[in-house]
Order: sequence, then structure tokens, then C-alpha cells
Amino acid sequence: MKVLALLRHPRFSPNSVEKDEAIMRAVAVRLREKGHEVTMESEAQWQQQSCDCVLTMGRLPETLSRLEGMKVPVINTSAAIRNCARSTLAEVMLREGIPAAPREGCHGYWLKRGDACAQEQGDVVFASNEAELEARIGDFRQRGITDYVVSAHVEGDVVKFYGVRGTGFFRYFYPTDDGQTKFGDEAHNGKARHYAFSVESMQQAAERLAVAIGLDVYGGDCIVRADGTFCIIDFNDWPSFSRCREEAAEAIASLVQ
Repeated sequence: MKVLALLRHPRFSPNSVEKDEAIMRAVAVRLREKGHEVTMESEAQWQQQSCDCVLTMGRLPETLSRLEGMKVPVINTSAAIRNCARSTLAEVMLREGIPAAPREGCHGYWLKRGDACAQEQGDVVFASNEAELEARIGDFRQRGITDYVVSAHVEGDVVKFYGVRGTGFFRYFYPTDDGQTKFGDEAHNGKARHYAFSVESMQQAAERLAVAIGLDVYGGDCIVRADGTFCIIDFNDWPSFSRCREEAAEAIASLVQ
């Protein structure tokens, strides 16, 4: 089988270019070991035309449009990647009853760009009160960002999770334990207290959301409260799996098979 592996444009990998490339290369190694031919290209310089399957981390609009015209399996599909826009994601989570952060609260707010994933630190900002939130919204509008989502800050442990739909693969980690972070936003929740929670329930919620938006390879962030309840605060296509890369690569290769 000929497999085309598309690497993400650096613009969509803030502080994570090498990590994002590493997971795709790890998957390619395993597929080659299984006898498949793998060609790896940057989405910005994509040339290959003929293949039997596409693995893509790409997010450029032209990449998504081009993939829609292909008659081979694509992981993840263009539709699923578009569904990861925060505004769309918020609507899907509400409709499907997926645990999400409330709109109102008494511990501050998060303002997030709604039309796309975060491409720079300023696309996700914290506001300590309503007045500061309005000021941050004004900053967004000055940047030309009119599509945004607002949610209340939820106190609890920040938990990052990673999954490959349909394979049983699901792992979770506390970013404050190992210090790996993109923008340092986890500091607002402080060091993890490791509150007890149901991993099975979190996996089920993540898988339900993955099915609802069509993602096969996914990752996200949760807040686990002191009472063990949780809410998903972010969900995205094909993360770096940097904390569990080798296991994830095997699961993704199995999915391709």
C-alpha cells in the first residue's frame, strides 16, 4: 500500500514543530516495517498525486480542499479537522451532552479564537473579570477576530489526553508533572493535585466527541475538579503524542492497517 504522510505547516505547530513531525515519522517507520511504502511531504510543498491512503496533520485551507477531492481513505478527514474550530466544537459538545466548561463562573474567564485552532499565544487568553474580558474581546476585534468563544475558568487539575478512535488506545498525563507546555496556560490552575476520577468515563466522553466530529486521531485537555467530575476544554486533530509517542505510533499504524 502506498501511504502519503502530510506534515503540518509550522504556522499550526506553535512551539511544537519537532514534536509534531516526530509522531508522523514514528508512524511511517512502523508502516514501512509492515511492508508499506510511505512518502512524507510538507503540506505546503505537497506534490505526490497517487496513493492508497493519506495520513494528514495538515490544516491549510488549500490542503483541506485538495484532500476532499481524493478517492482514498484520509486520516483525519477535512470535515473532521474543520469541526475542530472552537465555535463548531462548542456547538457539537452542547448538542451531544459532552461535559464542557460553563459560560459563567466566579474564577475568571477564558477567551479563545473560535474560527481555528490556536496559532499563537494570543489566540487563547485569560481574563480575571468581566471588564478584563471585554478588553480582551476588544483586542481580538482589533486583530480581525470576530469569531470567538468564552468559557468560565474551572478550578481543578489540568489533564491532557490522547486517543486513537476504535483501537482502545487512550492515555492521559498531567502537564504540570513534567513541565511540558505550549504556552504555560496551565499555571492558572496550579500544580496538579491528582484528584481521583474515572478514566473510563473520560475516555468514553472523548470517544463520543471524536465520533461526533469525525476524528480518528485526537487529543485534548480536561479539567478534573476536586469531586472527580471533569469537563473537556479543548479537543484537536492529531496532537504530537510527545508523552506516549511510541505507543501512539503503533496504534495509528494499526488503524491504517
